Amino acid sequence: MPHHVLAVAHRGDPYRHRENTLPSVESALAAGADAVEVDVQLTRDGVPVLLHDLTLERLWGDPRPVGRVTLAELEQIGGPGLRVPTLAEAVKAVAERPGARLLVDLDDPGPAAAAHAVVAGLGAEGLVGWCGPVGAMLAVRELDPAAELSLTWKLPRLPVPALLADLRPRYLNPPFGLVDAEYVAEAAGAGLAVSAWTADRRRTMTRLLRAGVASVTSNRIGLLRRVLDA
Repeated sequence: MPHHVLAVAHRGDPYRHRENTLPSVESALAAGADAVEVDVQLTRDGVPVLLHDLTLERLWGDPRPVGRVTLAELEQIGGPGLRVPTLAEAVKAVAERPGARLLVDLDDPGPAAAAHAVVAGLGAEGLVGWCGPVGAMLAVRELDPAAELSLTWKLPRLPVPALLADLRPRYLNPPFGLVDAEYVAEAAGAGLAVSAWTADRRRTMTRLLRAGVASVTSNRIGLLRRVLDA
């Protein structure tokens, strides 16, 4: 097993608090997360906020697309302590925990420029990593030659060398079902560490550790922390 495997909290601590909210982020950090992965969408006025879905329906009971709602309107949804936070607020929350990091998950390139501007404006480039598919990661790489990238990859074969040369990711980020020791070794041969998602069962976590992954993402960050510390 690796000497140190990163524990990444998926959307915070969603079994205890609503995903992609500040209480969820703070709970994950308190539970021992090395990094908290959050999703980002843009409001109508271009503010990066924490939300996975394109609409507010599932989490907030509002059918509107977040892209049609201004930040001021968004702040009226939810209530004190439980609302859709901005990316800037999440960065600041993680910055208060020494050694912790934020992992910004982008499903597409659209929010990349605005999200990177927030991170750069806070001087937090060293605190924030980025993950997502090829298009989103290419957008981040163009904005920041030094950004730490985790390339989300759902194919059993590795990316072609030309793509890796363009992106220069630190991590290959596959779903846990693709990962075994052979996969990890092949990735290492290409200069990549493996960060697997989203493992919520002790048995899966243990299997990934034995395979030699560098990072595990989970909705159950408390359990993952216990498995890693055992």
